[in-house]
Amino acid sequence: MKGVACAAALLLPVMAGAASNAGAVSDDVVRIAVINDRSGPYSDFNGEGSVVAARLAIADFGPTVLGRPIDLISGDHQNKPDVGIGLARRWMDTDGVDMMVDFGNSAVSLAVQDLTQGKRVAIHVASASDALFGAKCSPTGFLWNYDTTAIANAIGKSAVEAGGESWYFITADYAFGHAMEKQLTTVIEKAGGKVLGHVRHPVGNTDFSSFLLQAQASGAKMVAVLNAGEDTTNTIKQAAEFGLVDAGQKLAGTTFYILNVHGLGLEAAQGLQVVTPFYWDRNDASREFTRRWREAMNTDRAPTHPQAGVYSAVLAYLRAIEAAGTDEAMAVSARMKQLPVDDFYGENSRIREDGRLMKDMFLVEVKSPADSTGPWDYYKVLAQMPADEIIRPMSEGGCPFVGKAAAAGS
Repeated sequence: MKGVACAAALLLPVMAGAASNAGAVSDDVVRIAVINDRSGPYSDFNGEGSVVAARLAIADFGPTVLGRPIDLISGDHQNKPDVGIGLARRWMDTDGVDMMVDFGNSAVSLAVQDLTQGKRVAIHVASASDALFGAKCSPTGFLWNYDTTAIANAIGKSAVEAGGESWYFITADYAFGHAMEKQLTTVIEKAGGKVLGHVRHPVGNTDFSSFLLQAQASGAKMVAVLNAGEDTTNTIKQAAEFGLVDAGQKLAGTTFYILNVHGLGLEAAQGLQVVTPFYWDRNDASREFTRRWREAMNTDRAPTHPQAGVYSAVLAYLRAIEAAGTDEAMAVSARMKQLPVDDFYGENSRIREDGRLMKDMFLVEVKSPADSTGPWDYYKVLAQMPADEIIRPMSEGGCPFVGKAAAAGS
């Protein structure tokens, strides 16, 4: 009896800890929401593929955290900030969502980040506005992919140094496009180049002829395509039809996906250099994720870098809940910034105080048809670019809460 009593006494702290953890999970469930374009021009690049990636991360982690189930839901923001805000508000007020992930539209990301600040975790994987970890940062907001500054630093400087000193921009008319223009202009001018002009188009545009004619008329050596998804594919296809490259102008892709290469074909896309955080065929770990993702999606296509990034973001979030012992947004966010991010996507990465994942990027070149050995063998990795060299320093971002923390000595 005495031994039984001792054993029971030893169990008490464990039971108390389990009860404490259970009470620390809001609504007795951790609920994650994937928010992205499910039906529009970016749906193939995010969409259901991001939901499947999140589901794989949950399966690898759990399927529970702190003894409570993990629930996954999703919604379509339709690339409209008001729709995105409506979804986020309903998820917060009615559905008990603890974390929102993916996005894929910077205007939606910025609006939702403002709404969720300090109340829910928001992880922006497919949105690239550097304001998300700058002037519009949030203590519970994170940026997981590349951003406008990193793209500009990686692409703009190298192109000017290679002789592309004059530029013209064809820009998607929303927050990402505007930010990309600003950042790329700064890098180009600092490197000694000049921007001759720009034209802006709505998201989901199909006819780029008038924009391309203006780019041709500018005489710029470089035509920067500052859009994404199907808009990028359509721009490059129509540029080939107008003979821009044949006439001596070069195209620079900024937010470019492997699906763009597939849509264009290697004949049209070969030689194009772009920046990417992930390539499915880079190593054994990325290939294994791709195998599982393809099986779950019942497809033979390759996952995009946002879809791979969603896996990494969800896994990091769940690990932080486990470490924090709660799903409360501020506590989880603090733990995310303390823990390393080390998976097939974010190898040996860390998260800064402003919420920016410090992850290396890869400069890749689209292969020629002769160099490709099979389906989806599209990229040749030219260089691994250290995060500290291409991502804007935190001291230059103007993130308000980081400044306050520094002033307080934290």
